Amino acid sequence: MTQTLPGLKPPRFQSFRTIAALMLREMSTRYGRSPGGYVWAVLEPVAAIAILSLAFSMILRAPSLGTSFILFYATGFLPFNIYTHIAAKTGDAMRFSRALLSYPRLTWLDTVLARFFLTLLTELTVFCIVIAAILSIGDTRASLSLGPILVSVAMASTLGLGVGLLNCLLVGLYPVWKTLWGIVNRPLFIASGVFFLYEDMPQAAQDILWWNPVLHVVGEMRRGFYPSYEASYVSFTYGFGLGGMLILLGLVFLRRYHQLVLTD
Repeated sequence: MTQTLPGLKPPRFQSFRTIAALMLREMSTRYGRSPGGYVWAVLEPVAAIAILSLAFSMILRAPSLGTSFILFYATGFLPFNIYTHIAAKTGDAMRFSRALLSYPRLTWLDTVLARFFLTLLTELTVFCIVIAAILSIGDTRASLSLGPILVSVAMASTLGLGVGLLNCLLVGLYPVWKTLWGIVNRPLFIASGVFFLYEDMPQAAQDILWWNPVLHVVGEMRRGFYPSYEASYVSFTYGFGLGGMLILLGLVFLRRYHQLVLTD
């Protein structure tokens, strides 16, 4: 029987087992104790998309792309949802599992990764269910391209993880940051192209909105559903580069200051 010698780290697969256990705990606490459980994770975006579609169909004759209001707003709302949920859940990971971090084999990185992977899997499941339902119940005339869809999800996940890591640090060190971030983040839903196309905006607005990385996420997602939509403004370098830089900064500073975050 193999034993771990004193002073040596446990096998690397121990981290995977720890992350899996944290994910199972999160599933039971987040969804297992509420009526409906995971059903609400699907109903929330469905209700938001339905309200948007109904409201704008009463004002406009046709969506900016295609013939289906529901699909147009779904391709904007769902990638935005992936980013915001990953950022919010990973940003709160250390606070949520603070009591468990007293165990020597559990690290702050385990808690962040567990929340990231669980949220990503949940959002991907919701995305597939909602899109499949929309495509099956209506004549959307959509032509799916898997490449741009996967790139959009990857970019949203990268940005969400990066923002979540930094917020995990900043909220832990400066609790007022949570309120400030909420105020700053509110206009993001309007400025991310969920309601409109980037190309339909005035040039002055385009020059400002281009710097919103979530706008690139939404544009790439719509390119995966509408073959005629080029979304030439989308920059992978900017989207993934910014997300990667935020992840690197978050990891470096959390490694240095995670004890202060936990004891605050």
